[in-house]
Amino acid sequence: MAGAVDRRDRALGALSGVALGDALGMPSQTLTREEIAATYGRITDFVAPCADHPVSHGLSAAMVTDDTEQTLLLAERLLRGDAAFDDRSWAAALLDWEAGVRARGLRDLLGPSSKRALDALLAGVPASETGRKGTTNGAAMRIAPVGIATPAGDPRRLVDQVVRASRVTHNTREAIAAAAAVAMVVSRGVEGADFDAALPAALAAARLGATRGAPEGEADMAGRITLALRIAEAGDEAALAERIGTSVASRDSVAAAFGVVRLAGGDPWRAALIAANIGDDTDTIGAIACAMAGACAGERAFPADGLARVLSASRLDLGPVADGLLA
Repeated sequence: MAGAVDRRDRALGALSGVALGDALGMPSQTLTREEIAATYGRITDFVAPCADHPVSHGLSAAMVTDDTEQTLLLAERLLRGDAAFDDRSWAAALLDWEAGVRARGLRDLLGPSSKRALDALLAGVPASETGRKGTTNGAAMRIAPVGIATPAGDPRRLVDQVVRASRVTHNTREAIAAAAAVAMVVSRGVEGADFDAALPAALAAARLGATRGAPEGEADMAGRITLALRIAEAGDEAALAERIGTSVASRDSVAAAFGVVRLAGGDPWRAALIAANIGDDTDTIGAIACAMAGACAGERAFPADGLARVLSASRLDLGPVADGLLA
């Protein structure tokens, strides 16, 4: 019918956004804004990482990193159903994934919170306890599949699903609140909302998420996101980076990703380019920002040639994943 939301286009927009933002930010991850400018100039398209890059060495232009691979790994576990998605199965899947990355000779491995938690699990710590120090952005970076698969109308259910997907590695109020906010934007986007319309529900989800998990890290993730959005209204990318931060901490990078989408006016490609130049955890900020922008604008909002390059470089087939999550 006329005016109906193309939920598949929105779901593909979220998944494509993860991949596109990740790939554009891949060569600049871990570098400061000044180092990015000195090494690449202003990133305006896909580029290969510099030869001595500490993390992205071995990757080619337009290839994705752990952000996309773990997002699709989470999607695959969700599609297997409840019997396959339990704490230990998910932990084993993450460890198997890292082993595969090592076998390929790549360096983009599990983040600090995930690695610490999974090592604890192997040492016999119960899965309910392993993620109680994880405040970094690993939960938020891979949460888009939960947003696609979970309707926005029941915020408690959505937050429950975020906790389920995050608790092994990121069972803290900071990480859960951040991931819940991202998942809600994606969920509302799939249902037809633009970015600004999705924000009230996202902030409410962040406040609800802050009541879950261990009381570690940022207590007011909704406030951090609100501050980032306010700073971004002035259109100053440097101010956003300096005042919010772009580190792996959820309070920095996830809040910054919201500001990036506002700086970009909701445009996924512009969001990915801003993130690629913003410094530090550029690939993850890009993946999160572009996932939210993509969910709220749809895959049709992406430059077709740019998206095709990413999908080809890493041999991604996102259609079946989107269909499965929507079902």
